Amino acid sequence: MHGEKRALYYVGRTLSAPLQARLQERSWKVAVLEPGTVPKVAPRQPSAGILDFSSLEFPADLRYLHEVLANALTGWVAVGHRENLEDATVRGLIRDYCFDYITLPASDERVVDAVGHAYGMAALQVSVSNDARKDARDGHPEGEMVGSCDAMLSLFRAIRKVAMTDAPVFISGESGTGKELTALAIHERSGRRDQPFVAINCGAIPAHLLQSELFGYERGAFTGANQRKIGRVEAANGGTLFLDEIGDLPLESQASLLRFLQERKVERLGGHGSTPVDVRIISATHVDMQTAMMEGRFRADLYHRLCVLQLDEPPLRARGKDIELLAKHMLDRFRKEAGRRLRGFAPDAIAAIHNYGWPGNVRELINRIRRAIVMSEGQQISAGDLELAEYVEVAPVSLAQARESAERQAIELALLRHRGRLGDAAQELGISRVTLYRLLTAHGLRADVSAMPSSDSRPAA
Repeated sequence: MHGEKRALYYVGRTLSAPLQARLQERSWKVAVLEPGTVPKVAPRQPSAGILDFSSLEFPADLRYLHEVLANALTGWVAVGHRENLEDATVRGLIRDYCFDYITLPASDERVVDAVGHAYGMAALQVSVSNDARKDARDGHPEGEMVGSCDAMLSLFRAIRKVAMTDAPVFISGESGTGKELTALAIHERSGRRDQPFVAINCGAIPAHLLQSELFGYERGAFTGANQRKIGRVEAANGGTLFLDEIGDLPLESQASLLRFLQERKVERLGGHGSTPVDVRIISATHVDMQTAMMEGRFRADLYHRLCVLQLDEPPLRARGKDIELLAKHMLDRFRKEAGRRLRGFAPDAIAAIHNYGWPGNVRELINRIRRAIVMSEGQQISAGDLELAEYVEVAPVSLAQARESAERQAIELALLRHRGRLGDAAQELGISRVTLYRLLTAHGLRADVSAMPSSDSRPAA
């Protein structure tokens, strides 16, 4: 009895009949790709591939291979003669995209085993990606907000509550924590979701321009005002106005904003009448508002108008396991910028991510990962690629954590070596099949096993 057919792509000009037959016996559905053909790969489905340099023409056939090999969920095995490795392009392709390289001549069994191993690694990657997507779905209400720690779950619950009202919301938190994403999530869950969401950074606009940006101006109001301009407040009519870094708003503009909140009308610069505007105000800042009010830098009456409902954005360093979840989410989002395939983070990078303090919060995490994606040279992003190498040695790992990690790794490797055959893996590990099954459940690896080649994929005796 054979298992379900799994996709295998052969890139080359000459697939030997014995090797093709051996692959088919192992439940591989073989597709031979003519040079220049890019496979149509099913989304989120693992597959395997053989890259046969021995039957490709140099350099003509190498030009399109980056596109063929780009799918991260295909486990590629390269085969070729020693002289093929003299080409720098070939060496780069093998380094960036292939799980194994087999020097010819080699037995068909050696190639088939390597293909099974590559497929197993691709299947594990599918499972990890699915877990990350599930964690993200379980932990965020809208858009790019990702998290499953207690602080973020509490924030998500608060977002759902405040979205149901029209009362002003004040979001406090350090720079780079994602306050605008929170404001957008509130808007998209509110009754104003189909109306504009207008954001303005009060600290990024020069003070002498801020008034006209907020409230607009009439033609001829000042030199260069050649036509009427609608301000940001009026542009948000019917929707939500997000005032970011409200703590940096100049006192003159604070008075104008307070007047608008009291009257709900705007008067354009140079105008003689007022225009009613219906907006929901959400504001945010990293400034300590109590200190700002005590020092006279921010009006207390305006603050109390803005801060009817308050949300606190947690800093990244307080989000525990979310840091790694966010890092993997950002790697998936930006990995296309690498121009080659990346296989995630190296163990030292994970240790550094958890040990670093992240003073720039999520914004800094995104910037470091995007830089590492472009500049890294290995198949995994290391702590050095993140420029965090000095934070590896101080990683606090308990004995229980180390034991659990080593146990999981030993199980994964045994399953990969035996292509998911539980009996053989248990024998290698020196435990019973029942104990192995219990450990699989404890480590959340049962889904990984179901995605691997099963014992049914072995040829009949």
